[in-house]
Amino acid sequence: MNRIVHFASDNYAAVHPEVMAAIAAANEGHDVAYGADLATAAFDAAIASTFGDHALGFPVFNGTGANIVSLMALSPRWGGVVASEHAHINVDENGAPERVGGLKILPLPSVDGRLTPDQLGRYADDLGDPHRAQPVVLSVTQSTELGTVYSLEQMAELTYAAHELGMRVHMDGARLANAAAALGVSLAEAVKGADVLSFGGTKNGAMLGEAVVILAEDLRGSLAHDLPYLRKSTMQLGSKMRYVSAQLTALLTSTDVSGDPLWHRNAAHANAMATRLRAALAPLADAGALRFTQETQSNAVFVELPRAAADAVRAAFRFYDWQPGTAPDSVEARWMCAWDTTAQDVDGFAAAVQQAVEAVPTGAR
Repeated sequence: MNRIVHFASDNYAAVHPEVMAAIAAANEGHDVAYGADLATAAFDAAIASTFGDHALGFPVFNGTGANIVSLMALSPRWGGVVASEHAHINVDENGAPERVGGLKILPLPSVDGRLTPDQLGRYADDLGDPHRAQPVVLSVTQSTELGTVYSLEQMAELTYAAHELGMRVHMDGARLANAAAALGVSLAEAVKGADVLSFGGTKNGAMLGEAVVILAEDLRGSLAHDLPYLRKSTMQLGSKMRYVSAQLTALLTSTDVSGDPLWHRNAAHANAMATRLRAALAPLADAGALRFTQETQSNAVFVELPRAAADAVRAAFRFYDWQPGTAPDSVEARWMCAWDTTAQDVDGFAAAVQQAVEAVPTGAR
């Protein structure tokens, strides 16, 4: 079968062989269900080793589930969640935080996916007003939905401002590995300031599975009690949890001869392929044939190009249109790279984009 490569999402990628080997290793004989198994015990140890002895992890099935469980754990029934207008919880979870969690998302505008401390004041005056959803949680996405990354300084300032307002901080870390690799820091450094983390595995080489991670020491006791009930009542408790736990443990602990963990190898490679793609398309941008709409800081490239060119490329490669372009008959597209994207894949895709763009009459660009 011919290898098919797409640039729609890192979710399209295959399972990394080291993760698949971890699943196979967990598939030996019987083990206790619902997390009282050896693989989940190893996952617990990996979480403590990665994020600190105070951290506790709870494997779940998917990213939406991780976000909902996290936000419900941090919010009273009257709580609101402040987030970027582009956040997954606001745009791409079909109202699940509202429908399942009973929470109100309070969006803030952001041209590059990142929020700033001064924006939090938008909802601060609602505190104490019984007519308004109370802004008790800030949800930040790292890396963001637009492929940008908060610097450590930006994250520190933002989370400090949130805590000063009495908010707790949730981090949507579906692509946390890409952000940490881009910043050149550990996962623990990348989550400083967050109280609870949705830790992503699927976009980083796993078959399925994410985790809710308690990071704040002062929440460990209460959330360690609450989260098992929340996870079950939101249908995120797996009976054969060992298969999810084994994948996440592999990402955190499987190393190569240099000692580089799998999460970092996968993320750094995906980021490098996005950088390569942007560099290959830079001459087209310099010539005005297409326009980069966001910085390429992780594994995503956002571009505006003629709709006719996008449709021509899509005949061979799947990718998503993000929104209509600013120019007539144009579209903003998102091109994602993954752990298994090769340099040859990138070069072939870039060549297809160049051919399609150059085929569009100059006056129609």
